[in-house]
Amino acid sequence: MIKLTYRDAVRRALADALRADENVIFFGEDVAEAGGVFKVTPGLYEEFGGERVMDTPISEEAFIGAALGAAITGMRPVAELMFADFVPVAMDQIANQIAKYRYMSGGQFIVPLTIRAAQGAGAGFGTQHSQCVESWLLNIPGIKIVVPGTVKDMYGLLRTAIDDNNPVIVLEHKVLYNYAEEIDEAELTHVPLGKAAVRRVGKDITVVATQLMMHRSLDAAERLAGEGIDCEVIDLRTMIPLDEETILESIAKTGRLVIVEEAPHAGGWGADIAALAADKGIYWLDAPVKRVNMGGALIAYSPPLEDEVVPNVSRIADAIRAVMRA
Repeated sequence: MIKLTYRDAVRRALADALRADENVIFFGEDVAEAGGVFKVTPGLYEEFGGERVMDTPISEEAFIGAALGAAITGMRPVAELMFADFVPVAMDQIANQIAKYRYMSGGQFIVPLTIRAAQGAGAGFGTQHSQCVESWLLNIPGIKIVVPGTVKDMYGLLRTAIDDNNPVIVLEHKVLYNYAEEIDEAELTHVPLGKAAVRRVGKDITVVATQLMMHRSLDAAERLAGEGIDCEVIDLRTMIPLDEETILESIAKTGRLVIVEEAPHAGGWGADIAALAADKGIYWLDAPVKRVNMGGALIAYSPPLEDEVVPNVSRIADAIRAVMRA
């Protein structure tokens, strides 16, 4: 048994991928000698050298475009965006080039490209460096989106993303970097994309969440267990492809659904889950679907205001109680 943090899992996955395949390269802002702003990549430059672990200029559009070039010419690049909030700077490359290149070439090219980025609130980085961005990316066919919430998933999903012959965006929650698990080292293995995990089995209500919101939903479920409410908590793990089967099987069992998002309400990914329930699970539902999210608020720099905006355990528990009463 070993104790690993989510941060350790990132570095270990990158190191193991670099060792396993000489075509894997890694670059981004301050990732080499500096080891990254969140210190998730120290030692990689020293082990693999400057030809495989490289610092880039502060131009996200340029180095994400370079990653595409590397991918279609035989490499397996991993590019790091320092903050996921910087995705829009490289959005033309992501939405109009990377996502569409294999399609536009009639399958003549593969695009084995992984983009990593740190997202999420809770660390006092302010409104321009604290957003969860998966909902921004859901409208782009041709990319896969991964949102690891545990140490084993952080390792396993990143390894699988790097091995995939299609572009994958791996979004890491910065508040989870210090989250630690004691695990069997043999359990550090590839995790398939498109398969959700049932983190808590229950019979009364289904709660769907990801990353930090998944952990808070588990805490809310434990609180509610003392009130006789038995929650089933699903961790999506992958936004694209989405594991509809696990969600629908749970709804069929419980008849109730709460969706917890660290995102604004309008255009949030929870709307897709609610639509799935309405389209394919409507006859199983015994109450209206409820979404718990950030409403229309921006994320403040002030810690108390930040805490007020992001769903907490009490808000999640209150939403679950409301749906149980409906």
